[in-house]
Amino acid sequence: MTQTALIVAHGQPSDPEPAARALETLAGQVGPLLPGWDVRAATLAEPGAIGRAAAGIADGVVFPMFMAGGWFAKVQIPARLGEAGAIGWRVLEPFGCDPTVHDLCVTLVREAGAREVILAAHGSFKSSVPSDIAQHVAAGIAAETGARVAARFIDQDPQLATLTGFGAGSVCLPFFAAEGGHVSDDIPRALVGAGFQGRILPPVGLDSRVPAIIAAAIRAGHEVCVGDCRWRR
Repeated sequence: MTQTALIVAHGQPSDPEPAARALETLAGQVGPLLPGWDVRAATLAEPGAIGRAAAGIADGVVFPMFMAGGWFAKVQIPARLGEAGAIGWRVLEPFGCDPTVHDLCVTLVREAGAREVILAAHGSFKSSVPSDIAQHVAAGIAAETGARVAARFIDQDPQLATLTGFGAGSVCLPFFAAEGGHVSDDIPRALVGAGFQGRILPPVGLDSRVPAIIAAAIRAGHEVCVGDCRWRR
């Protein structure tokens, strides 16, 4: 019997189409790695997209393409499923909560050969959850590589624009699931304002190893947790 997995991302509310198509491409890369699964995609920015993707399916799993297990994964996605009558669906832990993704961040820094690293993340002035996981990943990169690592944020302090003391040989690794406006515009603008002269790497979520990571996470089926996720245990 075919099982259904739905990859859900935030999308771009001001222009939903490009992000939606990019997520469909990702689902198309994950699908062949999951024989017996129907892998679909939907963004929160597309009105009714989750309902259309889940229509007529009694149960399935949602893989949140988010970097932290906050409000979107724990509240908004279940609410959208409930509105669509998809009450038998399970929401898995988000992409950024997967320890394998944290290991990938370490690998990306090693491959870049950098000794100074800025982990650029979204953050939130409303919750510590997004910054907690970014700080955890930054500490892991430092411990594994010996690099000097700092986590900086777009939407909370310490902000990217206040960055100082990182030389031309440093890199910025965007801890983001996709290349939206934050990655293409906000991060470069903030770094220019800070006088950063290093390299900006592609966001973690665009790495070629990501589809296999998502496929493995869907097979494992770890549900989104109310308290601490696996990375904190």
